[in-house]
Amino acid sequence: MALKGRLLKQEPLRKYTSWRVGGPAQQMYFPADRADLQTFLTTLPAMEPVFWIGLGSNLLIRDGGIHGTVIYTRGRLKEMALLEDDLVYVEAGVPCAHVARFCADAGLAGAEFLVGIPGTMGGALKMNAGAFGSETWEFVESVEMIDAAGGTTLRRPDDFHIAYRSVRTPAREWFVAARLRLLKGSRAASLEKMRELLARRAETQPTNQATCGSVFKNPPGGHAARLIEASGLKGFCIGGACVSEKHANFIINTGTATSADIEALIEHVRAEVAAREGIKLQSEVCIVGERL
Repeated sequence: MALKGRLLKQEPLRKYTSWRVGGPAQQMYFPADRADLQTFLTTLPAMEPVFWIGLGSNLLIRDGGIHGTVIYTRGRLKEMALLEDDLVYVEAGVPCAHVARFCADAGLAGAEFLVGIPGTMGGALKMNAGAFGSETWEFVESVEMIDAAGGTTLRRPDDFHIAYRSVRTPAREWFVAARLRLLKGSRAASLEKMRELLARRAETQPTNQATCGSVFKNPPGGHAARLIEASGLKGFCIGGACVSEKHANFIINTGTATSADIEALIEHVRAEVAAREGIKLQSEVCIVGERL
């Protein structure tokens, strides 16, 4: 079967990440749909490294880029449907904010927090994304996985080790869709809650700047931002990367940052907080690729 998607070689990945940094992908595929993705996967060499990008948040791609194949899902795996009165089907490339609005329009409650997640459903599943006291996997009834041979498997939450901002998946299997079981609610109430959450996010986070979202996980019983601020690191910069003055758990690309600047700043913040506060912060950010 002929491929219908688009294949690019040595494609700069800074165009696809919210930090606006990253070296090239050896090759990058834009599938036309799920069937096309399945066909494409069968064309890859055995054990070809495969990496997935949606909205490119929560992701730091090093300046040397990614060896292997990058699959871009945003605007590709985009199907979303109401399967039952309270069951929503979402493919991996759908932005989380769209999921929140779809559920609200369907009169379903529980997914409002997704409006504040700057990623796609696939990324939210992979990291158990959360905001405002809720997490993605609280609502997952099942997921569809695709493997390196293009085959698909239906899996349940019990098939995974799910933790705070972490989900362990079988080797060489990736999320392509989820079924979310939600609660009956009120469209008006859900839309109002989403407006409040977005207003709170805009008030407390640097939403109009080049960031990846939160950089560090909150330690048990604490807040990473408070520890970073207490260590005197608000506004601290390495190259073009700076700790946000608005929210200390965000690192901003001021326009000239390299991936190396950001990674160095992450390590500096971790070392300073460990030295001053006695707590070793764990990064939420997925750091991939080759150093220059």
